[in-house]
Amino acid sequence: MVILDGTIVNVALPSIQQDLGFSSSGLAWVVNIYLVPFGGLLLLAGRLGDLVGRKRVFINGVGVFTAASLLCGVSQDLAVLLASRFVQGIGGAVTSAVTLGMVVTLFPQPKERARAIGVYSFVQSAGGSMGLLAGGVLTQTISWHWIFFVNVPIGIVAVLLAGRVLASEHGVGLGKGTDVVGALLVTSALMLGVYTIVETTDYGWTSAHTLGIGAAALALLLAFVARQAKAAQPLLPLRVFRSRNVSGAMGIQALMVAGMFSFQFLCVLYLQKVLGFDEIHTGLGIFPVSVAIGALSLGLSPRLIARFSPRAVLLPGLSLIAAGLAALGRVPADGSYAVDVLPALLPLGIGFGLAMPSLATLAMSAATPQDSGIASGMFNTMQQIGSAFGLAVLSTLATSHTDALLGEGASTASALAGGYQLAFRIGACIVAVALLLAATLLRSPATAQRPAAETKPVAENATR
Repeated sequence: MVILDGTIVNVALPSIQQDLGFSSSGLAWVVNIYLVPFGGLLLLAGRLGDLVGRKRVFINGVGVFTAASLLCGVSQDLAVLLASRFVQGIGGAVTSAVTLGMVVTLFPQPKERARAIGVYSFVQSAGGSMGLLAGGVLTQTISWHWIFFVNVPIGIVAVLLAGRVLASEHGVGLGKGTDVVGALLVTSALMLGVYTIVETTDYGWTSAHTLGIGAAALALLLAFVARQAKAAQPLLPLRVFRSRNVSGAMGIQALMVAGMFSFQFLCVLYLQKVLGFDEIHTGLGIFPVSVAIGALSLGLSPRLIARFSPRAVLLPGLSLIAAGLAALGRVPADGSYAVDVLPALLPLGIGFGLAMPSLATLAMSAATPQDSGIASGMFNTMQQIGSAFGLAVLSTLATSHTDALLGEGASTASALAGGYQLAFRIGACIVAVALLLAATLLRSPATAQRPAAETKPVAENATR
């Protein structure tokens, strides 16, 4: 529900603009005002889950998200809609931050955890793809208000079931980590950082606005890291990053998401503006990606991870994602969905179905029960930063290249296709960098968990 909400709104934006009188620049804030608190509060919400109990934080997050969705649905003017979207982003962050932490706590055995993380990865990707289809159906058949109303019954059922099914937990207590200054620093830094990225489409990357606010966000983030190194009860214990696999997986995930998630936005534009698809057919066109991710995440990936190791499964997954994006980098102006688009979507779906569960397993591999919430929040934070940065960069490059081609006399369709081609190719390069880092930085769990200094001869171990 939370991930779906990030994409379901995109299809309904023209209807929202017509009904509420948004300007073109103001319309973008229907999406951005959700992303800013979502990306900024994930880390803090994850730590709160460790302190006061993940079940309590999860239920409250779903409740806030559901109530804000109702307010979004009944909105009749732009101020109420934007305020409700901001609160919805808060609820989404609080809910998402603790989810993966609950998964790894509930399923401590490697095989069970791999299967559970596979389901988690499938639900994330399915939410993103289903949002496009659901948004088109609801907007065309009823009205844009229902893209928000649909969350209300789902949220109510989720709260009721979570209260009955999830085991109660008390957390380690607020006294174990109430770093108020650190919380203010990191939340401000992340919110400013996400705001800077999403506003580059209006101000550009080298403007005083972007450079000034970006520098402020970086300064706040550095101050937060310095405080965590010295604080008696840090909000983010830096020991979480001592594991090479954990810190590497976080960075690799940001790069993968930067290339992978932006394809969804750009591919939607190609299908609609170049091939002439309507909203419903666009959603159906992207749907094979979710099918492929589901087939891998729910079935094959967990078994492969349990048998071979997350790193061994991650490498071919990233390779397939890079290959799929490179194939999309050749889509022509007079292209065909069956010939030019579908063959590229399948390796993208298969690759993501292999890579995402592997990265989630690696990122949570060193998390203790006391730190699983903050590790979950950090994992989701890197995903949000990667998606926001990738979308801002690739969409800007696509627009700039399209404008240049139009200036050279190219047709509208050819110019649009040329811009999307460039963005897809750069996305493939970003994922290729992630693949290189995965191959050189990550280690198999056996190697990572048993340093050479601790390794004993087989005979000595047998004797002991």
